[in-house]
Amino acid sequence: MFNELVPAIKEGMMSTSGEIPVVFDGLEHVFEKTTPFSESSSHETHELLFLRDGEAEMKIAGRNVVLMKGDTIIIRPHMKHKMRVTSKQADILSLYFGFTPEVQNNYENKDPNLSKINPDGTVRSGPLSPLPRLAQTSLESFMQFATEGEESRTKDAYINVSGSYKQDVIQVTERIIEEKKDPDNYGHELMMELLTVELMLILSRFIQSEWEEYLRVKNGKAKELVDIAKKYMDVNYDRGITVNDAASYVFLSQGYFTRAFKDNVGISPMNYLMNVRIDKACEMLKNPDIKVSAIATAVGFSSAQRFNVAFKKHKGITPMDYRKQVTNTSGRSDD
Repeated sequence: MFNELVPAIKEGMMSTSGEIPVVFDGLEHVFEKTTPFSESSSHETHELLFLRDGEAEMKIAGRNVVLMKGDTIIIRPHMKHKMRVTSKQADILSLYFGFTPEVQNNYENKDPNLSKINPDGTVRSGPLSPLPRLAQTSLESFMQFATEGEESRTKDAYINVSGSYKQDVIQVTERIIEEKKDPDNYGHELMMELLTVELMLILSRFIQSEWEEYLRVKNGKAKELVDIAKKYMDVNYDRGITVNDAASYVFLSQGYFTRAFKDNVGISPMNYLMNVRIDKACEMLKNPDIKVSAIATAVGFSSAQRFNVAFKKHKGITPMDYRKQVTNTSGRSDD
């Protein structure tokens, strides 16, 4: 059963996003204050770092970060960082994750010659597992979108996980670490896939909530996003897109997007999208050689029936009656 189920889940995720979320490695360490660390390191993956106990200081892309017990951060790929323990001991959990378009088993076959200790005695951080080709991640896509045009980018070298989502992230991370300890467990690969997807969903919800909170205090940013979403609908109205598609395009929840859109435009995004489609349909109806069913498809409706209902609701008459009015023809057979 699992031999069939795991590929099916992966195929479903690939068809949705084109990428598979993968946890490449999970490490637990108890460091002493005197532990010598490498001067700096960086990874091709995201690194989720959870300080179970103790205190530490990090420098991430030149920015000083103080970590206390319970703090959880995500360091972006290729960001140089270094750490030192400031308490007697520090219990640290690190999880390395990303998205890959190539499905590989990244939980076994570690190189036994690799060590977490460098020849000079310093601690080397990063996953031991071999990494497949990495894809652009949704986290990266969001952060690049959110910070475009911002003066300072150093603050975006990492994400500080806080609020109600932090405990959820910690709990799933601990479960992933425990599951990785015994790869012979029944359904191990499937469990790793499910836990990884759960972690990605929690992180996505956290980031979206932080993004929307940022918009509440950033004057003009919500209007800018609404304008971007309007252009997206203007260009893609014929693809059968939904309001949720437009909201996701600017990384907002549908509820927040609907409120912001109505505040800035005066109508709901659903009505705006419908107006765009009906206006485009009216232009096409002026050409008597184009069938109504073809027009329905061309402006993004799933069927001619849905198109007829929507058109009459907006214009008060059917598409055929509208055509007769604008072309001054009558009795023409159509769909």
